[in-house]
Amino acid sequence: MTRRFHIQQEKQGGQKLLTIFFTAGYPSLYDTLALVRAVEEAGADLIEIGMPYSDPLADGPLIQQTSAAALQNGMTLSLLFEQLEELRPKSEIPVYLMGYFNPMLQFGVEKFLAECQRVGIDGLIVPDIPLDEYEEKYEELFKKYDVGITFLVLPQTPPERLKLIDRLCTDFIYAVSNPSTTGGKLSIGDAQRAYYHRIEQAGLDTPVQIGFGISDKESFESATEHFAGGIIGSAFIRALQQEEDYVAAARRFVCSIRGDEK
Repeated sequence: MTRRFHIQQEKQGGQKLLTIFFTAGYPSLYDTLALVRAVEEAGADLIEIGMPYSDPLADGPLIQQTSAAALQNGMTLSLLFEQLEELRPKSEIPVYLMGYFNPMLQFGVEKFLAECQRVGIDGLIVPDIPLDEYEEKYEELFKKYDVGITFLVLPQTPPERLKLIDRLCTDFIYAVSNPSTTGGKLSIGDAQRAYYHRIEQAGLDTPVQIGFGISDKESFESATEHFAGGIIGSAFIRALQQEEDYVAAARRFVCSIRGDEK
């Protein structure tokens, strides 16, 4: 299933990949698939669906709010998988689930991966799985169920850890633009450029996407100058909050990043 990412990358040619993040069960409980279709139709290349969690410490205030609202709406992992049963009959876009490891443990890791395979999820982004624990306990399970894995790199990530992440990631590496929580503004200074240069010069085999702080066409193009693509979450969610018609707002936002304002 992870082949969808590579097919999408080849299809784009020289155009940078655009990944959109939103939280499952937000703005309302049954918006997930409607947002997937709207984002895909408007020209996004990948989708990250956030799995709501009661203690999302690495997320900024906005995504924390959406997670709390989704849980209050009634979203659970079981319901999410039930909703995603309609994903592949209606969509070809690569879809990744992003969230924290504790809910996966409570659900049962193998059961969780089997559900991902069943509904057509391409991969997972789970920042708090320790790399050694993943490699020792879970890597073979991910392979068994053909579910990809993406890890995050930070400006402070040492070279040896970066090489290990490159080896373990199956589709792309998620480069965090800065070590703060999500939702901040992207500011590219000398330290940022040095970080980007270090990743470019690392000789990585895995494509890198940049995230945290991308909010519009200008910041997307600036950030992705050095990488295969860019990931937008908080700015997309803010766009949804500004209109009652979430689906129309989703389409307009993606079109604005792609330079198509219609």
